[in-house]
Amino acid sequence: MSDKPTGSFDTKLLDILVCPMTRKPLVYDAEAQELISKAAGVAYPIKLGVPVMLIEEARTL
Repeated sequence: MSDKPTGSFDTKLLDILVCPMTRKPLVYDAEAQELISKAAGVAYPIKLGVPVMLIEEARTL
């Protein structure tokens, strides 16, 4: 058993998820495990396959 947490992001969620700041579409960055909002210039983390869509958790790009 691996010590690394696992989880995979279901890209079908991109059809319904939008940036909570701008209500614009998001782009999935598989390498960084983030959802990118180009309109807001921020990235939302994906933890254990679950996107954390809280503005206060977003990283400025």
